[in-house]
Amino acid sequence: MSERLLRPKEVCELLGVSYATLRRWIKEGRVKAAQTIGGKYRIPESEVRRILSGAEIKEIRAVIYTSVSSNDQKDSLEKQIQYLTQYCTSRGYKVVDILSDIASGLKTDRRGLLKLLNYIASRQVDVVVAAHRDRLTRFGFEYLEYFFKQYGVRIETVFGEESKNAYQELWRT
Repeated sequence: MSERLLRPKEVCELLGVSYATLRRWIKEGRVKAAQTIGGKYRIPESEVRRILSGAEIKEIRAVIYTSVSSNDQKDSLEKQIQYLTQYCTSRGYKVVDILSDIASGLKTDRRGLLKLLNYIASRQVDVVVAAHRDRLTRFGFEYLEYFFKQYGVRIETVFGEESKNAYQELWRT
């Protein structure tokens, strides 16, 4: 006999959450769900029992990382912080820290970046949120991403990559 699969509406009522929250939990892997051929979610009854039994959904700890290359861009830094804080709140993340650097993305001794690496190595964070990939590093993003994955940390870049020409790519300080 196969397990009973519940519709999202039923699950939302049982758990007391909105559909948007349930869908986010499914996408994050916090709730196991099957998908029908038509793309509709169905949640196993055992999954609902697991959540209701107190095997509660794990809190996601986030660190916001922002950076600009010069002091005259501080307004941009504040806008990044404001937007990324709202982004984390909308996803239900617990913001552990907000780290900021005013330095070239080529510099490896940025205080905020080094503190971020310490958070990751000490397993105090689940996700790093940045506006763009190049806020973390100008080159070698894949190395950082690989390092983070070794500790179970993912990187969410809200706006993806900034478009730039070859000169901007090489000479932004």
